[in-house]
Amino acid sequence: GQKLVESGGGSVPAGGSLRLSCAGSGFQLTAGYNCVGWFRRAPGKEREGVAAIYTRGSSTYYADSVKGRFTISQDSAKDTVYLQMNDLKPEDTAMYYCAADEGACWGTYALESAKQGYTYWGQGTQVTVSS
Repeated sequence: GQKLVESGGGSVPAGGSLRLSCAGSGFQLTAGYNCVGWFRRAPGKEREGVAAIYTRGSSTYYADSVKGRFTISQDSAKDTVYLQMNDLKPEDTAMYYCAADEGACWGTYALESAKQGYTYWGQGTQVTVSS
């Protein structure tokens, strides 16, 4: 079946970096879906939008908590969307999920899953940052 697959999570000390990858299984991600977002959920907390990218252009959107530290990008040749995470902090510890929507990103609403209406979600990849 069609699904999103995340990879790249792991355990790093504070200040470290990780790069998460999101690819489509059974479908083309960047060619077929206009908005791809990264979300995270920490234990006991609600899911939070982290970053999103409009795959037809260069528009990107970030949560204030990650601006300047995280970068979302795409590689159309590899049909993959990345989340480069630098200067990681313990509060970044969470399960990270990618999501894809056929429609265009609705501006900063792309960070709100209920408003954007993402079609596909991945199973998540765990990121743990130690102090």
